Amino acid sequence: MHKPVQWGILGAAKFARQFMGPAIHAASGARLAALATSDPAKAEPFQDFCPDLKVFDDYEALLASPEIEAVYIPLPNHLHVEWSLKALDAGKHVLCEKPITMRAEEFDALIHKRDQTGLLAAEAYMIVHHPQWQHVRDLIADGAIGDLAHVTGAFSFDNRTDTGNIRNRAETGGGGLRDIGVYVIGSARFATGQEPDTVQSAIRWEDGIDAFTEIRAQFPGFTYSAYVSIRMHPHQEMVFHGERGLIRLTAPFNARVFGEARVELHRPGLEVLVTRFPADDHYKLQVEAFYWSVRAGDEYPCPLEFSRGTQAMIDRVFDGATPL
Repeated sequence: MHKPVQWGILGAAKFARQFMGPAIHAASGARLAALATSDPAKAEPFQDFCPDLKVFDDYEALLASPEIEAVYIPLPNHLHVEWSLKALDAGKHVLCEKPITMRAEEFDALIHKRDQTGLLAAEAYMIVHHPQWQHVRDLIADGAIGDLAHVTGAFSFDNRTDTGNIRNRAETGGGGLRDIGVYVIGSARFATGQEPDTVQSAIRWEDGIDAFTEIRAQFPGFTYSAYVSIRMHPHQEMVFHGERGLIRLTAPFNARVFGEARVELHRPGLEVLVTRFPADDHYKLQVEAFYWSVRAGDEYPCPLEFSRGTQAMIDRVFDGATPL
């Protein structure tokens, strides 16, 4: 085992406090060493589970610390590219929350800087690290459902009362598509290895953000339909429907939080085989994959090029959408 990667977090975001901070702290090959926040009170919950955490009062000071090797960036969407580039310039590996960019072409600067510095830079697209998605990809590739005919996806929650949330603010890159559309789109791309030929969409706008988005697409060999909303009852599901079977994921995106991760394989004769994943933590697995890439040179499961493909499809959804 190599020495642990020394991590810092830029900003005391709620998501970092509840999920990624504890995951970094718990992961093998990682040490949560520092947090940057201008409000000392926001650091206290992090220090509850990580008492030796060093707290910086600004982001630049953390990036200047020679102790820190990698940074996790949970800032508002519109700040992701700026601070990812600053971190790479400071010699730090980067794991940045999704969406790491607002448009696909913004990936080019990140990919160039990654290659120039030789550092690891990646979007925190945690689901590809979960074994349920690796299982689904293998099932499809092995022909467990025959030829794939159609994929459906859904992801929704309701945060209309949380008016201060960055997801409800257009100026911070809010809306449902960037926040959760990456899951219904990226997971289909990951599981099938395919890119869409055509994309159609419709969006219901609300104060400058997309509150509901419906997507239809044609991939090579199969059709696709999905919706995302931040104004509907919580729900998530992905279904891969083949000519001789069907794969259904019951908690595809928030495993353990939304419910137990289960992959159902529906086969002829109404037979259903269920594979359960009750304990896997995809946030922790993501940090551990990052460690093996940094320390041992292993291929990272979610490179920037993959994330760029998801953003390119999101761009097509936005650009071609009809209003609802």
